[in-house]
Amino acid sequence: MASRWKKASPALLAAGLGTMGALHFVAPKPFARIIPKALPYPEALVALSGAAELACAALVAVPKTRRVGALASAALFVAVYPANVQMALDARKTSNTQYKAIAYGRLPFQAPLIAWALSVARTASPERR
Repeated sequence: MASRWKKASPALLAAGLGTMGALHFVAPKPFARIIPKALPYPEALVALSGAAELACAALVAVPKTRRVGALASAALFVAVYPANVQMALDARKTSNTQYKAIAYGRLPFQAPLIAWALSVARTASPERR
């Protein structure tokens, strides 16, 4: 089972990044709403982060660039964490319990995403680094 996961892990990471990256362009408004208020040009930042996710997905999908793509993905997960915090802060103002659950649930989920990306980077084939 662990071997199967190790083999599928990069593809799953790439697919997740690609899906989320595409969503930034297909439905940008929810992403723009969670950009921290102190940052300017939320729409541009959504497009930039979406493009970064798509680039990371492509890099992770290709064995020769997998290590750099996974490391970039880990950095991206760190960089977008403030948006998750902003979402949680905004959720305090709503009575929508489902939105609150999603907003608060995202906060601890970022650490496993970072660990996953680092794991993919560590297990990238040495001959392809």
